[in-house]
Amino acid sequence: MGFLKGIRKKDSGTIAVLTSGGDAPGMNAAVRAVVRAAIANGLKVKGIQRGYTGLLEEDFVDMEARSVSDIIQRGGTILYTARCPEMMHLDGQEKAAMILRKKGIDCLIVIGGDGSYRGALALANQGINVIGIPGTIDLDIACTDYTIGFDTALNTAMDAIDKVRDTSTSHERCSIIEVMGRKAGHIALWCGIANGAEEILVPERYDYEEQSIIDRINARKKLGKKLHIIINAEGIGDSNGMAKRIEAATGLETRATIIGYIQRGGSPTCRDRVFASAMGAKAVDIYVSGGQNRIVCYRKGEFTDMDITEALAMQKDIDSSLWEISRKLCR
Repeated sequence: MGFLKGIRKKDSGTIAVLTSGGDAPGMNAAVRAVVRAAIANGLKVKGIQRGYTGLLEEDFVDMEARSVSDIIQRGGTILYTARCPEMMHLDGQEKAAMILRKKGIDCLIVIGGDGSYRGALALANQGINVIGIPGTIDLDIACTDYTIGFDTALNTAMDAIDKVRDTSTSHERCSIIEVMGRKAGHIALWCGIANGAEEILVPERYDYEEQSIIDRINARKKLGKKLHIIINAEGIGDSNGMAKRIEAATGLETRATIIGYIQRGGSPTCRDRVFASAMGAKAVDIYVSGGQNRIVCYRKGEFTDMDITEALAMQKDIDSSLWEISRKLCR
């Protein structure tokens, strides 16, 4: 593949890899790619279990090519993951850096989302070479057009929403379906378009004018519309309360469905497996080529990388063109 061109082998060295924050389908494919690409370059690899928590507890395991056999199709992460409040404080960051030096780690590869990257940046400030791989279903990392797990989560949510639509149609209901995305509405926007929703509520655009939603539902009722699907992002929430208020105001039986953590699980799609594999191999390529403190990115159709400080300073909005399209299609 093009992103492996010019790769040069190191005769020795040890890298470590961990998964952190919320799990995402495709993380195992990324771990597999890191391990096998590193071994192909003559490097030793250590896996750190349970993210930064395992790092602080020195929970390291040696990894070989066979360690990552038969995992590319599995959801979750074989290295496990955990939240680690200690890494938010200087004492924890200094301890983590000391452990990595003691273990002889030349580079730490972190697979995760924005919070995981902030832990990686803290380690970079302690003199540790870190490389990040974007693994989050929320698609909320600004430096990259794609994050591992997004496609699988979308397809899981889309399938669930189709099923809710079937029963809502049978009962002539209004259904509010809550999808994941605390601060980012990408899943809600994409599913809203894919599932033909009448309303799409995302944190980046929602004005909390609930009466306008009620007015539109009543207007559609007068035109004879019997089914109303509202996709609500987790960051807006209150789906059950919203359902009660809409039912009281419109007379339509209204139910809330919170899809929840099934969006994190399941076998990754082809796209997530391939992108995760490419990004894992790219991370090793960056290290072997002498890269320091970088984030793997997919931008404008290419696998590339960016300085971690620069990457974390960027802000991401939902796709404005898709949002405008959704406004025209929601009727």
